[in-house]
Amino acid sequence: MKLSRSTLSVALLAALAAPAAHAEVALDVIGNSEVSFEGLVQADFYSYGNDLKNLNVDAPDGSDSDNELRRAELVLKGKGPGNFEWVLGYDAKDDKFLDVNVKYKFGNNANHFIQVGQFKQPNSMEELSSTKNNDFIAKGSITNTFGVARRVGVGYYYGDVNWGVNATYFSRELTRNRKHGNGFGLRGTWAPINETGNILHFGLSHMDYDADLGGTAALNTGDIVSFSARPLADISQTLVSTGNITRSDRVATTGFEGLWVRGPFKLQGEYMKTSVQRYGGSPDVDFDGGYISGLWNITGESWGYKSGTPTTPLPDNPGLGMWQVGLRYDTIDLNDGTGNTTTGATTGVLGGEQDAWTVGVNWYWRSNFKFMLNYVKVDSSKWVGGTTRRYVDDNPNITEVRMQFYW
Repeated sequence: MKLSRSTLSVALLAALAAPAAHAEVALDVIGNSEVSFEGLVQADFYSYGNDLKNLNVDAPDGSDSDNELRRAELVLKGKGPGNFEWVLGYDAKDDKFLDVNVKYKFGNNANHFIQVGQFKQPNSMEELSSTKNNDFIAKGSITNTFGVARRVGVGYYYGDVNWGVNATYFSRELTRNRKHGNGFGLRGTWAPINETGNILHFGLSHMDYDADLGGTAALNTGDIVSFSARPLADISQTLVSTGNITRSDRVATTGFEGLWVRGPFKLQGEYMKTSVQRYGGSPDVDFDGGYISGLWNITGESWGYKSGTPTTPLPDNPGLGMWQVGLRYDTIDLNDGTGNTTTGATTGVLGGEQDAWTVGVNWYWRSNFKFMLNYVKVDSSKWVGGTTRRYVDDNPNITEVRMQFYW
């Protein structure tokens, strides 16, 4: 759904005119379950400083900007009966189900439960954190490219306030024609320091799933997978992409993560390596990437910690709001092969490399509004065959704005 600039302005004014609310709206008690309602609406605007490729998703219309309603999430939650909790979420913008699951807490302990249904898989601290509290408008390249998000499955979590172990078995997404492939996920976290305003966290995760995207047996392509990364702009064209990797069997991703919070400062980083196991004589391929980011709450607030992820507070002064400034370095490498500049012949997979710096300012106003401004500088390089026979650089810059309303 495209939005004109005037439409975005009207949407923003309507949001500002809405009465303040809490993070969720209590509805009723039904069948001994306390039912509440949550929502999230996000609208983005991007202005591109294109280099070679026009990043506009409607290219070649000549425009150097994009705007779109990114999310329109509606979520019902229930606590009870007893030790049960449930959630039913839907994104009206993307026409897909979000979290749809039932959780049973052993001994009513939030750190010991079993979960059945669709939920986020345990493989990325950034992915597992709440979307409404993203530090930057776009998540890291590895999170969107290698991470496994929501899938239908069963999960078991056991831990304490400063450590946790999560194991899942999953299949496809609940929404038809979305990602699929059976697999399992594991994540362990440990916070040797976990005090108010003073947190140190380490995590390790591993995902393994079937490459089940349906190649054509008659053409000897077998199952296929593909990986691509946008230039830290969620609705833009991609600059690096592997294309279809044929005769793929299994995909395995191992991730390392770290987090340090000291008062109003937060330092966070993740690294992922993805391996594609292939058959029929095709060589296995490996890709990797990571990010490191720093965030400063100018207004002095600090972060909390829950189930191996940081939690974002409300502003200490709702009228002033909470102001943040951040810096992130992001890199992803989708190359595992070589290109011959003389003959043009290639081996392996040459999807390209991309590095990016992001500078951001966030303003959380009162309890329900967030405004974000990012500037992204991208350096990418990708092999181009044919008569070109060389790696070609494409180095755009992007200015991004997000307006968000949530309850």
